[in-house]
Amino acid sequence: MPARALERARELYLRGWNEQAKFRFPAAIKLLKRALAHADRSDPTPERTEVRVRILFTLGLCVGETSGMDAARQVFDSARREITTLLDPKLRDQLNGSVDSNQGLMVMRMGQPDQAVEWFSRYINFAEREMAAAPESVDAGFAQRLMSSLLNRGFAMAAVRKRAPAIADLERVLALSREHDQPQWKPFAAHALGNVYKQSGELAEALRRYEEAERIFRADDQPALLARLQLDQAEAMLMIGLSDEAGKHLDEALPVMRKEKFGQEIAEVEMFRASAALLDDQLDLARRMAKRSERKLIRRGSTWWMMAGLIELWAHGRHAMHTRRISNALVQKALTLSAELSANHLVDESRLALLLAARLEIRRGRLADAEELLKKVPGPRAVTPLDHRMQRRLVLAELALAKGSRRAALMHARQAFDELGRVRDQLGGLELVSATAVHGRELSELAIKLALEDADARRLFAWLERTRAQTYRYEPLEATDNNEVAERITEVRNLSWAILRHGLSGQPTAELRGKLVKAQREANRLGWHSQRWGKPRPVAGIAEVIAELGQRAMVSYVVSGGEMAAVVVAGGRVSLVRLGDAAEALESAQKLHFDLNALAPDHLPPPLVQVIGASAHKQADRLDALLIKPLTHLIGDRELVMVPTGELYAVPWGVLPSLHGRPVATAPSATAWLAAAQAGKPKTDRVLVVQGPGLLFGHGEVDKLATYHANATMLSGDTATAAEVMAHLDGADLVHVAAHGEHEIENALFSRLELFDGPLFAHELGRLRNPPAHVVLAACELALNRIRPGDEALGFAGAMLAGGTRTVVAAASKVGDEASAAAMADYHRALVAGAAPAVALAEAMAKDPFRRPFLCLGSG
Repeated sequence: MPARALERARELYLRGWNEQAKFRFPAAIKLLKRALAHADRSDPTPERTEVRVRILFTLGLCVGETSGMDAARQVFDSARREITTLLDPKLRDQLNGSVDSNQGLMVMRMGQPDQAVEWFSRYINFAEREMAAAPESVDAGFAQRLMSSLLNRGFAMAAVRKRAPAIADLERVLALSREHDQPQWKPFAAHALGNVYKQSGELAEALRRYEEAERIFRADDQPALLARLQLDQAEAMLMIGLSDEAGKHLDEALPVMRKEKFGQEIAEVEMFRASAALLDDQLDLARRMAKRSERKLIRRGSTWWMMAGLIELWAHGRHAMHTRRISNALVQKALTLSAELSANHLVDESRLALLLAARLEIRRGRLADAEELLKKVPGPRAVTPLDHRMQRRLVLAELALAKGSRRAALMHARQAFDELGRVRDQLGGLELVSATAVHGRELSELAIKLALEDADARRLFAWLERTRAQTYRYEPLEATDNNEVAERITEVRNLSWAILRHGLSGQPTAELRGKLVKAQREANRLGWHSQRWGKPRPVAGIAEVIAELGQRAMVSYVVSGGEMAAVVVAGGRVSLVRLGDAAEALESAQKLHFDLNALAPDHLPPPLVQVIGASAHKQADRLDALLIKPLTHLIGDRELVMVPTGELYAVPWGVLPSLHGRPVATAPSATAWLAAAQAGKPKTDRVLVVQGPGLLFGHGEVDKLATYHANATMLSGDTATAAEVMAHLDGADLVHVAAHGEHEIENALFSRLELFDGPLFAHELGRLRNPPAHVVLAACELALNRIRPGDEALGFAGAMLAGGTRTVVAAASKVGDEASAAAMADYHRALVAGAAPAVALAEAMAKDPFRRPFLCLGSG
């Protein structure tokens, strides 16, 4: 029956439309073609023509996704021809507007967002006129089509970095969704707003908007929409420097896209994966992934192939610079790609290709050609990405150096770190702030190399302070309550506890571990915005460091070009000492760490203790010879402040023979140490002692501490919960925690202390309004950090220092319960006798340094 055939066509059309809305294009195409076949069985009427047009312009979008723009254009043209047969002018305008909107979406997906804006505007202008002329005729369907076009134009405006009109479009979507009771548009608008803020450089706000959309898509079980969102999230993370987090997003999105038979998005995942590899200096992987993406995008007819081509080109260029095999063809390829990017209005990307060409010319010694290219690269725009800004400064610095002006090279490096600092100042949590250092890595290496070549100890000290451990420069603001973060952390704690119980009872834990990973990820991302930092402290000047040190000495280690060196500040003098091959020292530090872990158990068989102990002593002697003895003439027997680098963060300095019994404080930078030292000597008025579960010598340790601190608050058993410990940490003068702990390598802020109701995480420390002044962590490994470029160290103890705690005593390796209890008894005995933390710890470690591998972090 003709009427039934048309009704069936409408049903199939709606099903097809829903499939394309979920990015399931092959399934949508099948349904839409079936819908066309049913429509053709009905009588030729205006109603049938309207249904066919709606099917066709939806089919055009789907065909474009699977077969490219040429195929899509043919279907759109068919729809327009049928529209001309309709007599109703208003209906013709409406349907033409819908075709325009879908063609605009296709054009945008092909990499031409500026043209897409024009297509979307045609329908939006028509719809706004209709609403103004006859508001009573606006139904839910009409509002939905308008919101769709506004949303798409907002995406396109964001892509061409037109911030204000993009935000206006998206705010209009939110207003219409409220007015017409269609809340399903909210996550789409949040996603689009994330794009706007990303393109305008407001990266923290972009991530916040993305996470708002992500929570809704997850709650509504919309994996396809979530996967598309994760692409844009990954790009924002890469712009900050979070290559590992971006990789996790992309790894989660890719299987969904393959299952749903996505087209272009899979190529985009590969492109961003290549970008992450390039950021991590994995050049072969970057080239392979970028090439794979480029081929797919070319087959689709998308101009985004140029973006993948740019990543591939940079990977080739970096490899060529490493091997010093730079061909003229590579330079010409960069110039050609720059022109193509410019022709497609990709301004910043075009400039980045020119910067690569200029950098290659500098390395070839063609400085005049490089200068001519740089003249075509004006100063950055307000929306120019951070990595592009830093690359421009690097090329300018390298050109100045090649022309013999070391002063100009360092000037460009200083200006680059000023720009990097301004970006950091806008970010939130520790993860975000520390991640940005990757963008300044090459400039930092250049500046430090120049200072070392000049043998200028003061200049080297200044550059080390300007480039390392910037996370610790910020004055913590008063924390604000964030119930959502607290809920996620509680979920992580409960899941961790449940996994432990299931494991002990032999029950499977795979499902719980999957839930744990998800909860950790959500808590991590919410935590990026739960804490804001105050103004950055000024970089420590050498004069104020000398004044604060007094009779102490400071040793800052640095690695440059494979060489280890130390800047020593002692007796009012600043000296540079070259220490030789860095690889040898860093390898010994790793081996010593492994040996100390192996020595930790309380009751090892004596033969095993002898073998492992001999190895540990060998590595300690080796480190002593490499790192300390060459400095003896400068440091004498002074108390020390150590500023380590890389693997040296894990060295418990008291195990080195020259430092047995010597007070040593370890700090991430002189700036961080100075801030802690100037905060004053910690009091012991409010003392908190916490005993976690499962310690063999826990009761004896706590009983001894009670004799030293008669008025201490004691939390043990079922009172030693995470909530109780957090409540008592706030405002405490001295805190001693005897508990098992674990450093989380992949997710440093989930390093933890084990308490009665589950773990207390480093993540939670940001909620403290008044952090404790002096904390003793009698637990394994909690002095360990994950070290990012720029010696940005993250871990449990590091989170406490960044949050405002002045002194943290913790172990960098595993420690036996018996050894820990004995060391802490000796430590507190010296402490109550009036010794400073570093002095008290030196005395406690001296009795058995290899089984008491503690560090005094922050101010000693």
